[in-house]
Amino acid sequence: MSQQQIAVPVFKLYGDALEWPTPDLLHCESIPKRSRLHDWVIEPHRHPDLLQLLYLRQGSALIEVEGVQSRIDDAALQVLPPLCVHGFQFSDDVDGYVLTLAAPLVAQLEAHLGAQHPVFSAPALYPVGDDQGYLDTLFDAIDREYGQSAPARNLLLQSLVGVLAVWLGRQVLVRQAADRPVRGEQHLAAFNRLVEQHFREQLSVEEYARRLGITTAHLNTMTRRYAGQSAQALVHQRQLLEAKRLLVYSSMTLSQIADALQFSEPAYFSRFFKRLTGQTPSAFRQQR
Repeated sequence: MSQQQIAVPVFKLYGDALEWPTPDLLHCESIPKRSRLHDWVIEPHRHPDLLQLLYLRQGSALIEVEGVQSRIDDAALQVLPPLCVHGFQFSDDVDGYVLTLAAPLVAQLEAHLGAQHPVFSAPALYPVGDDQGYLDTLFDAIDREYGQSAPARNLLLQSLVGVLAVWLGRQVLVRQAADRPVRGEQHLAAFNRLVEQHFREQLSVEEYARRLGITTAHLNTMTRRYAGQSAQALVHQRQLLEAKRLLVYSSMTLSQIADALQFSEPAYFSRFFKRLTGQTPSAFRQQR
């Protein structure tokens, strides 16, 4: 363990001893309740086996998670897994809740959500947006139920937390869908990888398309849409980049460069270079 890890305080709840203060599998309190006692600053710390959900619904916060700081000015929900080092600096008008979940409850929620909803495995910040009223009502209900003794209290608390877990799981799916490249972008990335591997071989566009399993027309449509150029132009740009590198950073002759890029003859290479740059390879080299 590093010295930095050793220096990070470990708490059950910030400022408390390591005893869990309740027989429940969760703990709920308002953000001001604890942070007011520490002048609105919660220094970096971690929890050994507790997951925390920080719901900021009013005010602002400077949040530090694993050494990275970010500022929150709008309603948002921050997920803080066990052993994640985190700290906060709140404005004095802050409002919201800190919901702390014990490991057995987290395991139950993860089992119900399934592997496609990796909600609690990594720190994540979710802006609330239009769902603020929904989450305000949900957290208020959790806080109200937590603060009283009523029949079936534990069942209702876990049900309410389950609703929150489902909301988070859906946010994960939305974020994954937004991050997932569309089919055309996937083809462009695959095409770029092929070009990088084979640009010296003077492969035809038809051959690139065949290796990608798509038609030449589809390949050109895709490259024009996502890269603004034809497939052939992208291949030529990569060949030109390599030619420029060899002209500037090597002592190879023009004939050797043409041969390295598998042009049939140096004259054809020179015409190719001049057509794309407006100057001969020799003139380009002399200017560098």
